[in-house]
Amino acid sequence: MAEPAAAAAAGVADSGPDALLATKLHVPRPRPGFVPRPRLVEALGEGLAGRLILVCAPAGSGKTTLLAGWALSGNRPVAWLSLDAADNDPVRLWRHVVAALDQARPGIGERVGPLLGLSAPASFEGLVTALINELAAQRGDGEVLLVLDDYHLIDAQPVHVSLGFLLEHLPPGLHLVLASRADPPLPLARLRAGGQLAELRASDLRFTAAEAAALLHESAAADLPAAAVAALAARTEGWVAGLQLAALSLGGQADPAGFVAAFSGSHRYVLDYLAEEVLDRQQEELRTFLLETSLLERLSGGLCDAVTGRTDSQAMLERVEQAGLFLVPLDEVRGWWRYHHLFADLLRARLQQQRPGRVAGLHRAAAAWSEKHGLADDAVRHALAAGDAAWAARLVERHADAFLLRSEGATLQRWLAALPAGLAGSRPRLLLAQARLALLSNRVEAAEVALDAAERALTGAAGVADEPFEPSAGRAASLFANIPAAIAHERAILAVLRGDAEHAIVFASQALADLGEGEWMLASHTNGYLGLAEWLRGRLAEAERALSSSIGQWRAAGQPTVTAWGSYRLGQVQRAQGRLDAALSIYQQALDITAPVGLPALPAAGIGYVGLAEVAYQRNELEAALRHVTEGIALCRQFHYTPPLATGLATLAWIRHAQGDAVGAREAMEEAGQAAPGQGVAGLLNPVPAQRARLQLAQGDVAAAARWAQQRGLGPDDEPGYPQEPEYLVLVRVLLAQDHPGAALALLERLHAAAVSQDREGSVIEIQALQALALAAAGEETAAVDALAGALTLACPQGYVRVFADEGPPMAALLGRLVAAQRTEQAAASGVELGCLARVLRAFGGKDAMEGSRRGAAAAVPGLVEQLTARELEVLALLAAGTPNPRIAEQLVVSLDTVKKHVSHLLGKLGAANRTEAVARARQHGLIP
Repeated sequence: MAEPAAAAAAGVADSGPDALLATKLHVPRPRPGFVPRPRLVEALGEGLAGRLILVCAPAGSGKTTLLAGWALSGNRPVAWLSLDAADNDPVRLWRHVVAALDQARPGIGERVGPLLGLSAPASFEGLVTALINELAAQRGDGEVLLVLDDYHLIDAQPVHVSLGFLLEHLPPGLHLVLASRADPPLPLARLRAGGQLAELRASDLRFTAAEAAALLHESAAADLPAAAVAALAARTEGWVAGLQLAALSLGGQADPAGFVAAFSGSHRYVLDYLAEEVLDRQQEELRTFLLETSLLERLSGGLCDAVTGRTDSQAMLERVEQAGLFLVPLDEVRGWWRYHHLFADLLRARLQQQRPGRVAGLHRAAAAWSEKHGLADDAVRHALAAGDAAWAARLVERHADAFLLRSEGATLQRWLAALPAGLAGSRPRLLLAQARLALLSNRVEAAEVALDAAERALTGAAGVADEPFEPSAGRAASLFANIPAAIAHERAILAVLRGDAEHAIVFASQALADLGEGEWMLASHTNGYLGLAEWLRGRLAEAERALSSSIGQWRAAGQPTVTAWGSYRLGQVQRAQGRLDAALSIYQQALDITAPVGLPALPAAGIGYVGLAEVAYQRNELEAALRHVTEGIALCRQFHYTPPLATGLATLAWIRHAQGDAVGAREAMEEAGQAAPGQGVAGLLNPVPAQRARLQLAQGDVAAAARWAQQRGLGPDDEPGYPQEPEYLVLVRVLLAQDHPGAALALLERLHAAAVSQDREGSVIEIQALQALALAAAGEETAAVDALAGALTLACPQGYVRVFADEGPPMAALLGRLVAAQRTEQAAASGVELGCLARVLRAFGGKDAMEGSRRGAAAAVPGLVEQLTARELEVLALLAAGTPNPRIAEQLVVSLDTVKKHVSHLLGKLGAANRTEAVARARQHGLIP
């Protein structure tokens, strides 16, 4: 971050984004005429005993001044953040919060900042948890105040939710303070009832007669009769903005008492009247400067020079401050300033009334200066305000890559929404940005609509594609600089998602052919999707080469998130080859990059943990699988890209099923379905729907699985391709459950031939296991045993277990026949290694399964009309320990909504009105100690 003092020493204020961030973190210093308010300071100090201090009052009530004075007077570090509308982008807001806390606790930014990676998360709980943990680890260093000023400007629900999570889990030593014009959507009533909320309202902030007298004396340097002070305090209702303006007006009045008697009315009218009094007494030069700079959110000498055409704006700003005209410095060296919000509103209204013809030109000059100094958000805002939407569109195009790389997609979405629809729909790069945002949200259909429009715009918008274009992220890192290649690349992604390997390869090849020299980011991404297309075709060796090449480039370029994504896909290819050891190794390599020792794990590490869990589960290492998947799900919840979360939850469902927790398995699979992509995504890339149907079969609900197969249009006579293989293997299981082994065998034969021809040993193992079951169901026991022996022979070297164990009792019976065949030394069966057989058999009836079965059934309790489930008993125990709902969700690895449903069911079954009563009644029934 740039040092303001160094910039001042050079005679030039730093005008880049880092300098503006520093202004947001600056604690405002008391201005001349500041009146101490010990009664309010005492109330704020008492509020430190709770979780939240809220100062809520209308504009001009002195909220910022009060909090800044209190914060600076204490001996505790202060993390101050002045919010603006752009902070509705949750990634941007939390990046700024981390920066503010880093000033109070150096090192936090280095450790927690990287968690805001290349993918904006759907939930910020993981980031906030890491922040909480870091602050808790530093609690010995003393207390910290985190002050969020102007919180009323925030209306983004993800921000409110994530801040509520911080509030719920506030670490010792951190005090949260909000200043706002309106109540924030946080659990204020609950905090108030629990004595955890300290509030200062408009009535508290009103100046008393004594405080008003002190302020008027300091500001106006005039002694007013007590009656005049009382009248002024009454007519402004102790409103500090009105009192300050009155003080400015009094400075030039020959008859102060008469002046006080001359005005009355509401705050609005008082403010208008007093502002006119103040403005009209200023020299024309100063009044013009105030009006013309009023449209700036923040002011610096250089920016004001550019807008007004002056060369002495820095001196003018200092003159305005000395005159007490509501100009607030935003740093220690007077490099950046802002007008008080109310004063700025009045100035802008006066500018629009008196000089409407100047407004557009002023905005245009501000946009040009902001663009030159890398302040993209300000540049776009001023260009739009100037009425130059085409310029704003070019600015959005230029900065789209950079904001996506910083995960600030919400800001990009806000820009796109602010542009005229006709303009946004005629520029290919804007449409490509829309398509990219849609793909990040798994909105496949919306992405295709945007790409269709981009292609039409490319052919119909003469000159747009030929305009000079230099992305702020650099052409090498841009996904939008080369429009034809970018469109082909996005088309390749859509084709991959739909399982259309042939078209994916066509589009990817087209994108690579259209690429220019040095456009490595788009090239590496295209090669990665080319690898996925080869995987979908079943050409696993080619897929492995392409993915390995892209992973190497991403790793060398320091791109951990996309490296983890590519590593997970490579692991899937290796598992398709039956190489669990290789997949395990690549997942561990991904973790080495995304979860380095001694630093918080990046959200992308969740992908690696999910991969480890899948391999551990397949090997029946249930404790390790549960440990990995729990870690992976927690991290994947931070991703905006949800497929890894869906896969992790589906894996958790199977772990719970293996442990005998049928209800927990269904819950996890249900949440997996909510996180999974839409139905248009191919089964290999969206395994959850098939996994859900398979779990229904495993739990005895054949009808539900059959309905799913029918809805998907699956038939035993189809010729499925590899991308649809997971779905058709579920259909095979449905056919066996419906006692149609002949149809199942015919379908399996076609699937087996395809898998063998492509050396997909992972598929061959599962298909042969099902062939063994189908043969047994058809009465061909010898052939069934031989088929099972062949599958085990392939599976044992890599430790496969659950591919057999998850088939349930029919497979257990067939394994028994294989064991008998081993004893009689039948030729086909005798090749199966005994240790392998023992591992598989343990998965059916070993200790883990027995304990899981016992956990899955709750003992009957007399006096309860409806018994509690095993999961409800777990929730009950956590309630008794005083665990809040978010923590319960974290410990049980379920969603917060699921926990709330369990608590509701518990209250109903126990006949309790609240948690406390539920715990008491549970103790009476002996359900908990």
